[in-house]
Amino acid sequence: MPQDTANKNLCKQTQDAQKFLVTPTKKMAYIHGTATKMTVFIDNAQHPLIIDSGAHCSIVTRNYLDNHFPSWGNQILPTKAKNFKSASGKMNSIGTSIKDIIIPHRQGNIRLNPEFVVLDDAHIQWFLLGTDYQRMYGIEIYNSKNRKITIGTNKEKKIHLTYAKYLPVTL
Repeated sequence: MPQDTANKNLCKQTQDAQKFLVTPTKKMAYIHGTATKMTVFIDNAQHPLIIDSGAHCSIVTRNYLDNHFPSWGNQILPTKAKNFKSASGKMNSIGTSIKDIIIPHRQGNIRLNPEFVVLDDAHIQWFLLGTDYQRMYGIEIYNSKNRKITIGTNKEKKIHLTYAKYLPVTL
């Protein structure tokens, strides 16, 4: 929930603010953001997937599909929006591709069926699950010492995934 900045009296006692004692290792903080990268199964093969809370839609690149799914062009669906924007600039979409994703879990595998926008000129080498399907499937990310991800819209039946260490990005 956003703070009300109109009330100037909220922050008069700044000297009493508590300092968090947890600090990242110097020059190593950048590696901590990769723990939402996981291995999923698509068409009985392992593929990397990142749950990205900063992406408004789920994406995959033409290059990745060319390398791992040679017949993907036969299953492409049209998109209404052709141009997408990212921090690195404008990207062009070719269409969408629906993939059946299985997330392995000790209590039973999780099956998702998201639609990925296929981008022609992006430079990622994995599937990226954006907030479009995070909201639909009730995916929540809890950032603590161990990264926790929950999946499910029913609070009593949510499935919990925990990552005890940060996973390195492999390109």
